[in-house]
Amino acid sequence: MSDLAVFATLLLISTAEASNSRSHACGSAHAASPPRITSSAPAPAPALAPAPAFSAESPENDPAPDAAMIFDVTMYGAVGDGKTENGMAFLAAWDDACNHPGKSTLLVPNGTFFIGPISFIGPCQNNQSPKVEIRGTLKAPSSLKAFPTPSWIMFRQLQSLILTGETTTNTSLFDAQGEESWRHADCRHKLKCQFPTSIILVNVTNGNISNITLKNGKGFHMGIINSDNVTVHGVNITAPWNSPNTDGVHIGYSTNIHITSSTIGVGDDCVSIGPGSINITVFNTKCGPGHGISVGSLGKYSAEKDVVGVRVKNCTINGTQNGVRIKTWPGSPASKASSFWFEDIVMINVSNPIIIDQEYCPWSTCTSSKCKGLSGPVDTTMGNVLSYHIHKQKISLTLLIYCSYFFLCAQPSLVKLSDIHFTNIRGTFNTKSAVALMCSSSVPCEDIQLLNINLTHTMASSLQGGGHLSVKGALHRLEINGSSF
Repeated sequence: MSDLAVFATLLLISTAEASNSRSHACGSAHAASPPRITSSAPAPAPALAPAPAFSAESPENDPAPDAAMIFDVTMYGAVGDGKTENGMAFLAAWDDACNHPGKSTLLVPNGTFFIGPISFIGPCQNNQSPKVEIRGTLKAPSSLKAFPTPSWIMFRQLQSLILTGETTTNTSLFDAQGEESWRHADCRHKLKCQFPTSIILVNVTNGNISNITLKNGKGFHMGIINSDNVTVHGVNITAPWNSPNTDGVHIGYSTNIHITSSTIGVGDDCVSIGPGSINITVFNTKCGPGHGISVGSLGKYSAEKDVVGVRVKNCTINGTQNGVRIKTWPGSPASKASSFWFEDIVMINVSNPIIIDQEYCPWSTCTSSKCKGLSGPVDTTMGNVLSYHIHKQKISLTLLIYCSYFFLCAQPSLVKLSDIHFTNIRGTFNTKSAVALMCSSSVPCEDIQLLNINLTHTMASSLQGGGHLSVKGALHRLEINGSSF
């Protein structure tokens, strides 16, 4: 996940809400001013709650279909020819659905509907969002010039939002047409343009997103910001492996977010979990290609909120740059991230299956050519690992702590990482290190467990000892138990 991509998202969520927000529904075809993050995150849950059971029902299977009024966008003038701009028709249908006193459904039927940046804004009648049913394809403008704000489709200030697609024909597609924008990556780095998130939820409570496909995002495919109790289920997200900064799902300043039974293959993180995230689960999800499932990056900006409670379980990660990762910026302001469980995960030909990177910097701006460095392997008896032990040893490798390059001009990360568990992770990797723990030299990582880790190099016969564990920085209490890599 790129710093500039994060910047665009933070820019979005830090903008003040429009002061004339109405008590009833309103929409915007040019992406209305988004809300800012509240000054404090919700209190962390004492224990990780299981992801809720989820069942997406189509209108045909609703328990009381006659109780829901259908607002079909084509009845408001929308044309599914793939070229007519439909923003005004969509907003007119949304406003009527949002203000309807009973149950309502905003319906996008079969067809290809061209639509520019648009915001579906609440609160709605009785503080209940209309259900949004997508049966056709929504197609975005290809040019970045069509996007004055960093989102394509925004849902904001809504309760009980259901965004669902067609379960039988798999035609419910959001095509962001990002191919043209990927050629302008330098524009992003120079802060001269912004790459919109395809679908973003802001201040949404009790939401369900299911059975839709997101394709070729210009930037992030889905963002969940300042929201609570949102489930993403059965979603397919796809972009080429070399499409820059096209994270699958990005989460920030949100609580109780659950991603289940989804398939994500993109050019960056399949799932990225940012600051202020509490009780996040990723379950039964396939990731690849991409950069893996990541916590972070953390510590780039001042006053970031803590991350507490992340569980990644029963996932398959295939052909990615990383597997499961925690990443923080060097020189970061102080914050905390704790209570992580990565368990029951299959790695297939992954470059870095397990990695903690507290020196994360995707560009060369974090270092200087004038910095003096120190490199080389050192023995495990050196003091930068303060507590280290192995139970029931099955590791057939030589343990080395790699100092790598410590740049004297760079400040260590001040993000405190603790209570991190990697359990029942198996499969194959293709680099020197199956496990890389690059912790801060100033704020030690604490309480890291590696239990039943069984990883084999794709060319194991060419490696003496079968692989490497690399450790850098300061650790308190590292346990390795019943593992082979």
